Amino acid sequence: MAHLALSVARRWAQAPLALRIAVIYLAARIVTTGFLIAAATLSTSLSRFGAGAGLIDFVLGWDAQWYWLVAESGYPAELPVTDTGDVAENAWAFMPVFAYAAKALGFVFGSWGAGAFLLSFVAGYLACLALHRLLRDRIGVSAATWAVVFFAAGPLAAMFQVGYAETLFLLLLFLALDAMTRRQYAWLYVLIPVMAFTRPGILAFALYIGLHGIVRWVRRREDPLTGREIAHIVALGALATATGFAWQLIAGIITGDPGAYLATELAWRRHWIAGGVEGFVPFEGWVQASQFWFGLWGLPTWAGPVALALLTVAAGAALLYLPQVRALGADIRLWSASYLLYLLAVFFPQSSTFRLLLPLSPTWGAVAVPRSRWWRGGVLTLCLVGQWAWIFPMYALGNTFWQVP
Repeated sequence: MAHLALSVARRWAQAPLALRIAVIYLAARIVTTGFLIAAATLSTSLSRFGAGAGLIDFVLGWDAQWYWLVAESGYPAELPVTDTGDVAENAWAFMPVFAYAAKALGFVFGSWGAGAFLLSFVAGYLACLALHRLLRDRIGVSAATWAVVFFAAGPLAAMFQVGYAETLFLLLLFLALDAMTRRQYAWLYVLIPVMAFTRPGILAFALYIGLHGIVRWVRRREDPLTGREIAHIVALGALATATGFAWQLIAGIITGDPGAYLATELAWRRHWIAGGVEGFVPFEGWVQASQFWFGLWGLPTWAGPVALALLTVAAGAALLYLPQVRALGADIRLWSASYLLYLLAVFFPQSSTFRLLLPLSPTWGAVAVPRSRWWRGGVLTLCLVGQWAWIFPMYALGNTFWQVP
């Protein structure tokens, strides 16, 4: 038996990396499919999906419906409004790349839903390969492989199998981070515009580029910085910033309302704020949400912002001082800090918060650094428990505004 186990382990180690990651990824997808089937079985008439829910319903559920609407009908030239005169939820909140790429695939495979599923599924596998490449030179092949395991089987693993833009964005993000860390800046002139029209978040990447440039300037004596590289960093920062605001400009031009995009995004926030939303104020969303949740739990509302401040300090300290995080290198830490700051500035935390944290997935590398089998097995167990804890309320029970993936 020991000889057989050793033989299997040797063959596994000698197998091509792409095959090993494919096995990991497919095993994770089988588990996720089992969870989704269980959720469909437990879905009742009170659920958004009804008592007869199936896997196809989940693939096309929630935000996938908006992407499908974009692919079929485009974007409204006139913003819809509610009975109170506020801008209603509409398609401008959803970027076009995923919607139309899924439509192109769907033309070949028979339906938009089939195209969306295949796009998410394949992009997820390629994202696993890109994540391993991003991490392996920093934490080693074994730890990078375990980071892929945690990523593929993580609490939000259903995103690999539904019509959301997350996995496509993650693939592009990992490729962009890898290009930055390897100083292969030319690739970013293609990756940045595609990222910008796939999912919100490119402004965080613009901040990261700026911080990357500052760090390279400070370290230029031990890490030479050429004039050509400076030109690339400046140009890419400008490109990321311009494309980051481009969607707002496009929405404003087509609808005739300069604030169309922000008003659309705020339409979702009105579900949570008593008395409505006056306008967008940076960093206000987290303060409002902390007060909302603490009040909902029967706790003093003033404690919400205090807890938020402590959480922010803890996250910053982890990025600065935890040795496992430091092992990931400066670029991944700078990206993580940039994205967290971006979320603090623009997001209102609610049921989609965990999904919005997916671009921090390179930090799975820090979780994978400890070599203890008990640690890694325990983390994987928690990932699977968390996966069910997310799938069950969002799909089997989902019927209200705080059960939105």
